Amino acid sequence: MNTVLTPSPVPLPPASGAWREGDPPGRRQWYAHPQPLPLETGGELPDVRLAFETWGRLASDRSNAVLVLHALTGDSHVAGPAEPGHPTPGWWGGLVGPGRALDTDRWFVVAPNVLGGCQGSTGPSSRGPSGRRWGGDFPFLTQRDQVAVEAALADALGVHRWALVVGGSMGGMRAVEWAVSHPERTGALLLLATTAAASAEQIAWASTQVHAIRSDPHWHGGRYHETGRGPHAGLGLARRIAHITYRSEPELQSRFGGRPQETEDPWRGGRYQVASYLDHHADKLVRRFDAGSYVVLSEAMNSHDVGRGRGGVRAALGRVTAPTLVAGVDSDRLYPPAQQAELAAGIPTADAPRVVESPYGHDGFLIEVEQVAALVRELLPPLPRSPRRRRDATAHTPDE
Repeated sequence: MNTVLTPSPVPLPPASGAWREGDPPGRRQWYAHPQPLPLETGGELPDVRLAFETWGRLASDRSNAVLVLHALTGDSHVAGPAEPGHPTPGWWGGLVGPGRALDTDRWFVVAPNVLGGCQGSTGPSSRGPSGRRWGGDFPFLTQRDQVAVEAALADALGVHRWALVVGGSMGGMRAVEWAVSHPERTGALLLLATTAAASAEQIAWASTQVHAIRSDPHWHGGRYHETGRGPHAGLGLARRIAHITYRSEPELQSRFGGRPQETEDPWRGGRYQVASYLDHHADKLVRRFDAGSYVVLSEAMNSHDVGRGRGGVRAALGRVTAPTLVAGVDSDRLYPPAQQAELAAGIPTADAPRVVESPYGHDGFLIEVEQVAALVRELLPPLPRSPRRRRDATAHTPDE
């Protein structure tokens, strides 16, 4: 398999785009779990750390904390510019900051990098007990494992109840797990473009992407971190497949149609515009992500079933006590609105399902910030403004 990536002045990482010890920390803080983490599949994961970022100030009564949970290739950098340690700007910057829906003069916003991720949290690119990178020996994770360590992070921060838990896509899977596993700690719930259980089609798409990575000759059973060359082609192909499902067919048609890329001739080895677009997104991901994390997180998403061991989806959703809004994107073909309707119907405290109108498909929950902001404002009551303070170990000025 040949590596086909868009030419870039930024060199490819030798094996992985993961954050590593010695890299600039950026805005990250870390929580170290004090004991091995028991896993749903059995066994335990030792030496667990979560990277996280915060904005705003925790109120004296600790009532103003908001938990933001990212999607598959997201991370803790919800808001802020690209800077040393953060290769891309915040992925929901229009939602978090002074005067925005998550007003950081009022709310204390916390965003962890998911367990199994690659931007500072314990995952396949982290060093295991042997001192070597976990690689292919990293254990299977589920959303419940990820939420368990996020709950421990909340304890460490002194947050006993979140005013709001919000997430979209994979983050929405964890958000609904939070509300079912810890209803007493979830004050309000916003679920975006997500589902109560992974569908056969979602599992099929993710499994195909995992197969693309594992088929790369540089995968080496996941033990590529010390070889000097990672499965870049496989990860890039996985991203291309995923990105097609993230956007809508009408949007791709209107933007690209069947037009060739600039002066390239597809009949003579050149590319179409849409192929160049997918190449660009593959190249970007390879430079900031880890193939092992992509596999671990995709398999965790495939395992998602909030009703597992709880008497089924309906019984599990019946545990939710938080005021809830569930929203789908009208053009989403990966997490279609019928799945959000099922969530809203099953959660006793949910309002009628909402629709985010967008031509952008599944990515609409990230792009249509104003529509998401309106949903946030429905759930979060106004609080008295607290004075701004200088940046310290647990709070950041949100407009940096």
